[in-house]
Order: sequence, then C-alpha cells, then structure tokens
Amino acid sequence: MSGNRRKAFLVSAAIVGGAMLTTACQDTDSNSGAAQGPSSATTPATAPAAPPGSSTTGGNQSGGKDSGGKTSGGQGTTTGTGSGDNGSIGKCRTDDLRITAMDSTIGGDLDATVAVTLKNIGHNCSMSGFAGVDLETSQGPLSAKRTGQPAESFILKSDTSVSFGITYPTNDTGGSGVRITGLKVTPPGETKTVTLRWPGAATLPITDGAGSPVKVGPIGSAGQGG
Repeated sequence: MSGNRRKAFLVSAAIVGGAMLTTACQDTDSNSGAAQGPSSATTPATAPAAPPGSSTTGGNQSGGKDSGGKTSGGQGTTTGTGSGDNGSIGKCRTDDLRITAMDSTIGGDLDATVAVTLKNIGHNCSMSGFAGVDLETSQGPLSAKRTGQPAESFILKSDTSVSFGITYPTNDTGGSGVRITGLKVTPPGETKTVTLRWPGAATLPITDGAGSPVKVGPIGSAGQGG
C-alpha cells in the first residue's frame, strides 16, 4: 500500500471513530435525561395543608348550613305550643271559663243538688278530676268532700260546657240550721277561685262535726254528684 493511500485510510478511520464516539456520548446523555425526566414530571404535587377549623370534605361543605339549621327537634318539628292544630292542648284555666251554678234538685232525692257548669270561652283545653268547692256559711267556710265516683278526662272545645254536682243534706230539723252565704269554685288544677251566689237551699242542718255533709262529684257528673 502506498503512503498516500495509507494516510487516507488512517484519516477515514479516525473520522469514523470520532463519529461513533460522538454518537455514543449523545446516546448516553439521552438515556440519562430519559431516566431523570419522568422523576420530575410524575412527582405528585403536595396539597397545601388545610387551615385550622376548615372542612376537608368538600362535598359536605355546602350542606353544613342546612344540617345545622334543620336539626331534628328544631323549629320545623317543635311541638307543645298549646295549639290544638298539633295535638297539644293545655289545661283549662280559670280565666278562660265562665262558671255558673243552679239548683238541680230532683224530687224524691235524699239530698239536694246544685249543678255547677264550666263553659269554655277560650281555646280548646283539657280538664279532669275534681273542682275545689267551698261553701261560705254563717259558721265559716265549709269544704266539700269528694265522692267516690271515678274521674274522667275531657277535651273542652271552645264554646262548650261541662258540669259537676254538689250534693248536701236538706235542713228538715225545724231549726235555723247553718246559713249558706256563698259558693267558691276552683277549677281542677287551678289556684284562682271564682265566687258565686249560692242557688240552693238557704241553710244546712247542724251536724255533730264528724266530716263535711257537702259532697262534690267529678267533672262531668252533670249534677248527679251523689
């Protein structure tokens, strides 16, 4: 091989070797970048910490106000206001009752009877048990004794009435007896009393003091208080 051809061969070999070295370096850099690229591209971002007191359940945040404003037993479902519309009826008050009394004695009865009527002039109300009854007499107040009749409960609608009876012995002794001057009635469960004119017999027989001769029937006994 001549000298010129040998030089040309060596130069070509050097050029080819340099090109291969350059290509190898580029591949190395490319592989290095490919290894590092996904690490920076796929690293998840860290969410900022929620401030104290805030909710992290975004789906419930819009419902929080409704939940707090419409809890069970809140204004939407509250009962016991005393209105007849929701089934809660308060007891009858003295101020909502018109109370009257009349002689209701029936011929042939052993005892005389006064019927007391309570008329509801207010809202619907409930009543049960016995009214308090006291007679004003010339010898001082005389409280009526309850009979043994069972007491029932009543719903007294507006503008309706219910009655009970007061029974007492007639004065057939021929003496002056005990003069009755007035009647005091206290509705069941109340403390306010109404004073009425006594419509029955003027006197009671004098007794030996062994208990009251006057008896009161339960609400609803309608004059048959004995």
